[in-house]
Amino acid sequence: MSNWLQRLQSADLAAWQQHRPGEVRLGAALRYLNPLLTLEDALAAAVQHGSRFALFGIPEDIGPRANLGNGGADLGFNAFLSRFINLQDNQFAASGELLLAGTIACDDLQQRAALLDAADPDQLTQLRQLCSELDLRVYHVVRAIFDAGLTPIVIGGGHNNALPILQALANHAGQAADAINLDPHCDFRLLEGRHSGNGFSYAAKAGWLRKYFVLGLHELKNSATALQQLTAAGAGYCSYQRIWQRRQLTLAQAIQQAIDFVGADESIPLGIELDTDSISGMPVSAYTNCGVTVADAEFYVWQLAQLARVRYLHLAEAAPAQHPAGLKAGMNEAGQVLAALVLAFIQARAAHH
Repeated sequence: MSNWLQRLQSADLAAWQQHRPGEVRLGAALRYLNPLLTLEDALAAAVQHGSRFALFGIPEDIGPRANLGNGGADLGFNAFLSRFINLQDNQFAASGELLLAGTIACDDLQQRAALLDAADPDQLTQLRQLCSELDLRVYHVVRAIFDAGLTPIVIGGGHNNALPILQALANHAGQAADAINLDPHCDFRLLEGRHSGNGFSYAAKAGWLRKYFVLGLHELKNSATALQQLTAAGAGYCSYQRIWQRRQLTLAQAIQQAIDFVGADESIPLGIELDTDSISGMPVSAYTNCGVTVADAEFYVWQLAQLARVRYLHLAEAAPAQHPAGLKAGMNEAGQVLAALVLAFIQARAAHH
C-alpha cells in the first residue's frame, strides 16, 4: 500500500525551479519524505523534524470523466507545483512546516481509463469502477497522513476524491466528520457508481459525513433529485444567487452561516472543500465566467482555516488543458490560483497555531 504514494524529492522539481542570486524560493525550503523508510516511518520522521502540513497531488481525471465531464484534472498538481515552489521563502511563509509528500500512483488507472468512452454505458461502468479503485489508494495514503498527525493539503484530480479523504478522516477520528464546500454543485448525485458528482452522497450514506454545507451552490446547476437528496440528508447550503446576484448577505455572513450550521464542537473534525469550478475563468472540467473571484475564494479558505477543528484542505477539479488559450496559459493560471489558495490556508493555520 505504501507504493500508492509516489514520493517526490527536490531533484524532481529542478525543471520548474527558478533561481536568482540573494533569493530563496519555497522549493528550496520544502521538506521531503525519507525514501529509505516505510511510509509510516517516513511520515513520523517528518513530524519529528517539524512538519505540520503534507502537500500531495492526485494526478487523475477519471472521476470527472465518469461524471460525463471533461478530462484534464490530472495536471492540476503539476500546475500548482510549478508556481508554488517559485514563491519567495520569507517571514510570511511557514516553509519549515511544509512536507512535499508526492502524488498518488494513478498512471495505470489513467492508462486504462484513456481507452474508455463515457458515452458507452458499459465503458462508463468501467470508468466508475476505476474511480472506486482510486478511492482505495487515496484512502490508505490519507489515512497514513492523518495517523501521523499531519494536516493533508490535497490538490488535483476530481471532486470524487472527497469521499476517500472523508473516509480516512472519519476512521482516523473514530467519528463522522463535517465538511464545508465552496462549489456551484452540491455533488450529491445518485449512488450510481463512483464519480466526481457523488463523493458527498456516498460519504453520507456510509456514515463518514455528519454535517455538510455547500457555499455558493448555483440554483440552476443542480438537479432536483440531487437537491432533494441533499435536503433529505440534513445538509445545508447558501446559494451563489443569494450572495453575489441578489446581495441578500455578504460573503463573510454566508461563511458564518456555514460555520454556524456545522456547529462549534471542536471534538468533531472538519474538512475544507473547494471545487475550483466555483472560480470565474478558472480552467476546470466545468468552465464558468459566472463564478466567484480568486480573492473571494482565498477569503473563504482563510476564514475557515482559522477554526481549530479544521483537519484538511482539498482543492479539486483544476484542469489546465481546458483553458481557452491552451495548456500553457492553463498551467500558469491554475498554478497561480492553487498556490494562492494553499498559501491562504497555511498562513491562517500558522496564525491560529
